[in-house]
Amino acid sequence: MRVGIICAGDREVAPFLPLIDECKVTEKAMLKFHAGKINGIEVVVLFCGVCKVNAAVATQILIDTYRVDMMINAGTAGGMNHELAIFDAVISTEVAYHDVASHILTEFHPWIETVYFKADRELLDLSRKAVARIELEGKAYWGRMVTGEAFIADKERQRINEEFAPLTVDMETASIAHVCYVNSIPFISIRCVTDNATHSGTGYFEENCKKASAIAKDITVALLTELHNKH
Repeated sequence: MRVGIICAGDREVAPFLPLIDECKVTEKAMLKFHAGKINGIEVVVLFCGVCKVNAAVATQILIDTYRVDMMINAGTAGGMNHELAIFDAVISTEVAYHDVASHILTEFHPWIETVYFKADRELLDLSRKAVARIELEGKAYWGRMVTGEAFIADKERQRINEEFAPLTVDMETASIAHVCYVNSIPFISIRCVTDNATHSGTGYFEENCKKASAIAKDITVALLTELHNKH
């Protein structure tokens, strides 16, 4: 079993890199892939760069070149639900694009039944066990994430909440889930909140990114432990 771990940025991937045993770094499509083991599980870890296309490129390479069997997207996100506080963690149950017309995905490739890409059920079950094993600064939630090509301001926040009612928003998750869906690869996303409606803007992201990334890493590593114990 080999697990792909994708983060958007270098600060989000940084907490993982010291944990990789027997690490070997290779490059493809201007990306650096760190292959080795974490907690006995074979992993390939990288940061893909911000935005949907970068995330999709990295995901397909992980599947085609590195032959990963499942995918974990880890990192940070903006909180959309008013109950979410800074440093709360969210694990995806389903993911959608907030900036793609719904019929694009339902009437054309990949002809999905709804606009939502579902997270893998086994990974969801194991994620609950993983969270129960560790101490978190904030709370953990399971629910809907949405993805689009913008840092969300207050005006756009209202539209997205009315249309999708997501817990979080980011710029990569749905595209990673999309690529996993068409390749039949199990997928889950683990994101920690850096900013929300009360504390909005890029300044809060910059301030909270390092700590939030470490929290997402802790949950991801605990999930890898659960995978190792099960398999």
